[in-house]
Amino acid sequence: MDQIIVTGNGPLNGNIPIAGAKNACLTLMPATLLSDEPLTLTNAPRLSDIRTMTTLLQSLGAEVSPLQDGKVLALSSHGLDNHRADYDIVRKMRASILVLGPLLARTGRAEVSLPGGCAIGARPVDLHLRALEAMGAELDLREGYVHARAPGGLKGGVVEFPFVSVGATENALMAATLAKGATVLKNAAREPEIVDLARCLRKMGAQIEGEGTSTITIQGVDRLGGATHPVVTDRIELGTYMLAPAICGGEVTCLGGRLELVTAFAERLDAAGVEVTETEAGLTVRRRGDRVSAVDVTTEPFPGFPTDLQAQMMALLCTADGVSVLEEKIFENRFMHAPELLRMGADIDVQGGIATVTGVERLKGAPVMATDLRASVSLILAGLAAEGETMVSRVYHLDRGYERVEEKLQACGAKIERVQGT
Repeated sequence: MDQIIVTGNGPLNGNIPIAGAKNACLTLMPATLLSDEPLTLTNAPRLSDIRTMTTLLQSLGAEVSPLQDGKVLALSSHGLDNHRADYDIVRKMRASILVLGPLLARTGRAEVSLPGGCAIGARPVDLHLRALEAMGAELDLREGYVHARAPGGLKGGVVEFPFVSVGATENALMAATLAKGATVLKNAAREPEIVDLARCLRKMGAQIEGEGTSTITIQGVDRLGGATHPVVTDRIELGTYMLAPAICGGEVTCLGGRLELVTAFAERLDAAGVEVTETEAGLTVRRRGDRVSAVDVTTEPFPGFPTDLQAQMMALLCTADGVSVLEEKIFENRFMHAPELLRMGADIDVQGGIATVTGVERLKGAPVMATDLRASVSLILAGLAAEGETMVSRVYHLDRGYERVEEKLQACGAKIERVQGT
């Protein structure tokens, strides 16, 4: 397996281009199943998860062609010939469940394996299923598959989520576009990826109101057409690279970044002593002093502090002046990076969903192992600020969500390289 070797090398200076959002693209791609006309996505990221979704859609009979160095995806589902999303593909990525709603809405049937993915909590799919049942779907779970039928088509209804779920909101939103009558999604997720999906579906002819709020109303239509749509900027990649100069010093501009995507995160950075300036080019970030101050962080659904930036923020706070408390309220078991940071000399105490971090003046390089996608990049950030060499193993996690990490950081002066596995 590949490894990434990082050597602490002082401040970073330069520009880092931010890619299209992985989570948005993984939601937009299944939208092709709703129409027999072409869907073109621009600003698509080049990631292993995108390749997995491509394989899944192709297994259903869709055509997916990467164009222009992979940043443009041309999709067409005019020739769907399969209703079964197999375990061998679905197990690799939890977002695979997002083919369920659109496939059922368009064809009246779907068989989708219960998904796999990363190990940061159970993340059950029951909310997805309840939403489809509220629209008249007949569901049967057997042998590890969801068998869904809607012989007369889905029907509009009221879906009230007991708690906010991004994936369930996305699945229900896509399914409702072809349901008969109006569907109301209550306590819906408000993430930018939801807004981006709604905008794309509207270009395809869907009638949607309220995206970005907790109540979304969809008036079903008979059919959807084709569209061309740019994938929204990846707010998690944006936040990750904003932390690089915060932890190392220097000044970095994240090209294409917008403050509205990371408002709560930027507020915590400001409280820690990190200056964030929005320009026409993007977001410019620099640390005000030699060391950041301790701050408390609680993860929440958007527009709160993102759970997908918690691990990276912990890496920063390991070197802060004072004691910080991080509370994880979205996913259980999402402090698996803490033991690896301890190997680098961090002072972290984890009790359930709360981690208390006492900052140290300097981390020490060490061999560490990535446990999930965001944990992997948190270890790279820690390595940038550590004394000596840090070797990060299991970086296949990293490749699921970050493209060309080494190149982007090297361009700003980081000493980082990938070592090919044997």
